[in-house]
Amino acid sequence: MSPKGSIHIIDDEPVIQDVLSQLLTSEGYEVEISSSGEEALEKHATQSFDLILLDLLMPGLDGIEVLKAIKKIDPQALIIIITAYASVESAIAAMKLGAFDYIQKPFKHDELILVIRRALEHKHLQEENIRLRDELDRKFGFANIIGRSKVMQNIFEMIKITAPTRSTILIQGESGTGKELVARAIHQQSDRAKYPFVVVNSGSLPPDLLESHLFGHVKGAFTGAISHKPGLFEAADKGTIFFDEISTISLETQAKLLRVMQDKEFMRLGGTKTIKVDVRIIAATNTDLEELIAQKVFRKDLFYRLNVIKIELPPLRKRKEDIPLLVRHFVEKYSRENNKEIEGVSEDVLEILENYDWPGNVRELENVIERAVVLTKSKIITRNALPSYLLGYPRQAVANDTIFINEDLNLKRQTQEFQKRLIIMALRQAKGIQKKAAEALGLKPSTLNEMIKRLGIEAHRFDKKISSI
Repeated sequence: MSPKGSIHIIDDEPVIQDVLSQLLTSEGYEVEISSSGEEALEKHATQSFDLILLDLLMPGLDGIEVLKAIKKIDPQALIIIITAYASVESAIAAMKLGAFDYIQKPFKHDELILVIRRALEHKHLQEENIRLRDELDRKFGFANIIGRSKVMQNIFEMIKITAPTRSTILIQGESGTGKELVARAIHQQSDRAKYPFVVVNSGSLPPDLLESHLFGHVKGAFTGAISHKPGLFEAADKGTIFFDEISTISLETQAKLLRVMQDKEFMRLGGTKTIKVDVRIIAATNTDLEELIAQKVFRKDLFYRLNVIKIELPPLRKRKEDIPLLVRHFVEKYSRENNKEIEGVSEDVLEILENYDWPGNVRELENVIERAVVLTKSKIITRNALPSYLLGYPRQAVANDTIFINEDLNLKRQTQEFQKRLIIMALRQAKGIQKKAAEALGLKPSTLNEMIKRLGIEAHRFDKKISSI
């Protein structure tokens, strides 16, 4: 088979057969010719082709009938319709039945070659997506976590190793890096997979209500407790309970959680009966728990119980080689959800995405791609579908992966941009603590605060109390 691919020409006109055969052969394609629909279907019963050029108007079986028959044999068959001007409506009907595109007679040679290349690129992209999904499923068993980078491969290996164990796991990483996805993957790869995976949104509930959710309560335990209610630990028995942002739990609740981890038992609020459970605990945090221990807002003994196995998820800016793969994954996902046929992003869009530092990590990238898919009317996402803050982002990296310049030579604007990126870096490293960021920058806290306001930096997005994954 030709390295470029095989093309089956189905057309009853000898002149068209000769023209197409010579053109495609000269372009490096392997060509097969059928003069009728019946002959074509006989070949498709025993052969496969990368692409089919199908004439609509033929004696015997017409193009629509041949299209339907081929699609029954191979639903993934890639078909381009050749049609006269008067049959454009039929060509559109053929596309609704699964044809990739159509071209009108008389056609220009370069126009036909362009359509064929685009169709084959689309086919190769689909095949690569299927191959990658199969590879991830075979190797890791969880296709929603995407990454070819060495650091992600190491995390996949950690998941495979730790999933079958009973050990408690602490997942650490910035907001948006996918901590819950990793927790779910660990659960799905364990022998607890057929039992519940229960998520505790630790930071969204006040302490009293959180304890009631965790341990349940008996009738009359507090005002409004009109009946017995089991808690999340009981719901997760034999399964896994995932604490989303463990650092936000109060010291009192931390003490009760520690007892459950040590003794595998607890009592409902207001109850006297001890309830035993077999639950694996996975906790996640986007803050430094040891720093919280020093501030006396997190228990050291609970930290040691949680920190049996630690998995650190890298921010997206530290694994930019994964961005093309993630983009492809999200384009395919949201194209499918929105019933669109979008093949990918343009080269300049990919360059913009690769150069941006993604403070919101994978979640931010996913949101950008979902928005772009919804707004895109063509088969390729262009820069017009990107949010304005990305289009205005400087695109040439210097010094490191979070400081950028562009061709604008205005000293004042470039200085302000440099200051802004440097302050963002310091805030990120300081987990949003402005005093620490000011020390790293060699500034007074009051000076840093004034610069944050002047430069329009949303300092709250680096706040260590933000509890989303």
